Amino acid sequence: MNIKGKHYKTIWLHPNNENIVQIIDQRWLPHQLVIADIKSVDEMCTAIKDMWVRGAPLIGAAAAWGMYLATVEVPASCARDFFFEECYGKLLKTRPTAVNLKWALDEMLQSITGNDSIIESRWYGKTRAEWISADDIKVNEQIGNFGVQLIQEIAAKKNGVVNILTHCNAGWLATVDRGTATAPIYKAKELGLPIHVYVSETRPRNQGAQLTAWELLENDIPHTLIVDNTAGHLMQNNLVDIVIVGTDRTSRTGDVANKIGTYLKALAAFDNKIPFYVAAPSSSIDFNMRNAFKELIIEERNPDEVKYVQGLENNQIKQVLIAPEATPAINYAFDITPAKLITGLITENGICAANEIGITGLFPGK
Repeated sequence: MNIKGKHYKTIWLHPNNENIVQIIDQRWLPHQLVIADIKSVDEMCTAIKDMWVRGAPLIGAAAAWGMYLATVEVPASCARDFFFEECYGKLLKTRPTAVNLKWALDEMLQSITGNDSIIESRWYGKTRAEWISADDIKVNEQIGNFGVQLIQEIAAKKNGVVNILTHCNAGWLATVDRGTATAPIYKAKELGLPIHVYVSETRPRNQGAQLTAWELLENDIPHTLIVDNTAGHLMQNNLVDIVIVGTDRTSRTGDVANKIGTYLKALAAFDNKIPFYVAAPSSSIDFNMRNAFKELIIEERNPDEVKYVQGLENNQIKQVLIAPEATPAINYAFDITPAKLITGLITENGICAANEIGITGLFPGK
């Protein structure tokens, strides 16, 4: 993605020091662009858990680079593989819902263990982390190529602006580059299709307001910010043509865990006969999970995220209390949208029905 004319990824190896991984610290957006240096596994754990980086694909890439940093900081006197397994466990505990995290960690652990020297482990770790990052970009480009066909079909029938609703941030900032749910939007922009995006604010951390709106603004894509509860009203009044969201984990039977509030938007879309699509890279599909409602751990975050909001005042970023301090709050990070409410999944291999036949048809052998 370009920011003020300069291209950025969300995570990369420091160009002058291979002991440091650099990230865009998303806590400061949209008000400040802050590049953070990550120098250890523990620092990467903090970055993932405290949402300096977020979004399932980016969490996976960050975990991969975290394991690379394990090869940088492994003590000379330590049993290397044991140390790497400890680092694997630390990173795995950071965010329990996104399947990309474990997928990337498994890839990395296999690459950096069982080698003859730390030099080999480090080389294999760097190579694999670079591959995971590059593959994410390639996958997202393919999702964009398939997803834009849906927008093209609507534009041709409507002969006018296509209104797209999205939720949370499944954009460039949730991946290494391009995004998942936003990939078809960026592709539509490149093709000159008339589009407009409704951006759901996404309480409590406001990733839509803070991140998606900023992305779209930087890319000159027409958009309007809405409060979360406005989506149903827009759909009832024929102001939305298609809904495209991301996913943190999709079961092999097509149920989708995504940012809290996704389920309500799927219900509204279903009731108003509006197509509801999920941009789902294969790395976010848990092919071993059949029943998300029984098997999936839904992350609960700090209740203070509900009771406080972050904003800019007098050029200072501040946290403001919006509820009685003594009022208890609950903060589920995700909900599950059942497959029956989903029109289809947009993957790097094509678009399929949200069911086992559709998914395994695109990914045979899984």
